[in-house]
Amino acid sequence: MRLLLIRHGQTPANVAGSLDTALPGPGLTDLGDAQADAIPEAVAGEGIEAVFASRALRAQQTAAPLARAIGVPVLELPGVHEIQAGDVEKATDEESVHTYLGVLWRWTHGELDARMPGGETGEEVLARVDDSLRHVVASGAQVAAVVSHGALIRVWTTVRAGNLAAAFARNNPLGNTGVVVVEGDPGGWLALSWMGSPLGGPGVDDADPFDGPAGEPLHA
Repeated sequence: MRLLLIRHGQTPANVAGSLDTALPGPGLTDLGDAQADAIPEAVAGEGIEAVFASRALRAQQTAAPLARAIGVPVLELPGVHEIQAGDVEKATDEESVHTYLGVLWRWTHGELDARMPGGETGEEVLARVDDSLRHVVASGAQVAAVVSHGALIRVWTTVRAGNLAAAFARNNPLGNTGVVVVEGDPGGWLALSWMGSPLGGPGVDDADPFDGPAGEPLHA
């Protein structure tokens, strides 16, 4: 099957550069709403049959316009919420962001037993995502949209897609409502495309779109 992994729209935490990962989290800004409204037209030719989203409010709100456009409900996936920031939750300083992104870098390079301080290991994160995506595959849809989160999409895709190198997530940011397309099944995935910029809406061409720490290049 084909999955369109879509990062949620802009939130106040993104604007503040905050590591705001706890559930249910903030909703969307006005720009985030506009970005979400632009998704249906941007993916109109993809043949999406089902729409899933994490439990986070921002993901649910981002998924809603697409679900309405194709006449399906937003189905909640419990395991595709953002990578939890643990001890640096809500932090905005450079050192804390470096700590968070640095652990993600270690995971993409195979150190999956490394633990986010006060949070999850890479193994735990991948396991919860894999489990949720098995439910998506079992839905019978051939093409599905999954609205999730920047750090999670970048790490999962880099580790699980067989055609990406370990440094891919480090070098490829993912802006709000950016889309990653993968194809395959739980036995193996391939990344087909990666869009590191928003899909649409006002402010898309701004020099600084305020996508937050999860959209930034990972620190080595």
